[in-house]
Amino acid sequence: MLKNTATKENFKMLTKKKPEKRLLLSFKKRGGRAGTGRITMRHQGGGAKRLYRIVDFGEGKIDIKGKVISLEYDPNRTSFIMLVEYADGDKKYRLAPQQIEVGQEVICSEKAELNTGNRMKLKNIPSGTPIFNIELEPGRGGKMVKGAGTSAQILSHEGKYVHVQMPSTEVRKVLQECFATIGAVSRPELRYRKIGKAGRKRHMGVRPTVRGSAMIPPDHPHGGGEGRAPIGMPHPKTPWGKIAKGVKTRKRNWTNKFIVQRRKKKKK
Repeated sequence: MLKNTATKENFKMLTKKKPEKRLLLSFKKRGGRAGTGRITMRHQGGGAKRLYRIVDFGEGKIDIKGKVISLEYDPNRTSFIMLVEYADGDKKYRLAPQQIEVGQEVICSEKAELNTGNRMKLKNIPSGTPIFNIELEPGRGGKMVKGAGTSAQILSHEGKYVHVQMPSTEVRKVLQECFATIGAVSRPELRYRKIGKAGRKRHMGVRPTVRGSAMIPPDHPHGGGEGRAPIGMPHPKTPWGKIAKGVKTRKRNWTNKFIVQRRKKKKK
């Protein structure tokens, strides 16, 4: 009998508490379909039911101390989240950093102590400090470095910008007035997780992916032929007939001008 190869993660750090009802939202599933009803994102559908947790990625509570009252699992993201109760009685979800504990105090301020979980402006964070949930534009909330186990590092301060090394080794300039959280995102062991079986993938809302060469010609340019036939063309193509080899998939972004050094290519 085959053994399940899925690795069990350690969830002992999480609090046995139901999610904060006031911070939950429900969304209707679309199965990868747009408003017209056509599938615009393939391989999506099904999956376990889940409620969305409203997470504060920005500065909803500036200069108000908060206390971590629970660490919780979030089915909508790779990292854990923490429920913070503030001095004014309000509660908010925030991304949980590594080594955070229930009962620990956190604060979002322009300048604060260099403690894990505190959020402050980049200009007040010294070089070499690990950070995450970084803003791209002041006041717009964290946009970068939010995945499980990730963290960026401040390299230097230059004028009104701060040089930040991203998890991909890319170095980019970020305005020093932007906020970031001290530490690294929780759940670093996620990278070693094994799905284990096809059913678990379906629970995650991912439908099967079929090879183009296994289809018929009307469905894919690679389809057709007797047996295992080659694709019959110099370059592979997308299901819609566009060349898919060596084509850049990232559109030119307005933030490209802030890239100081491109990411280093991984050695094969």
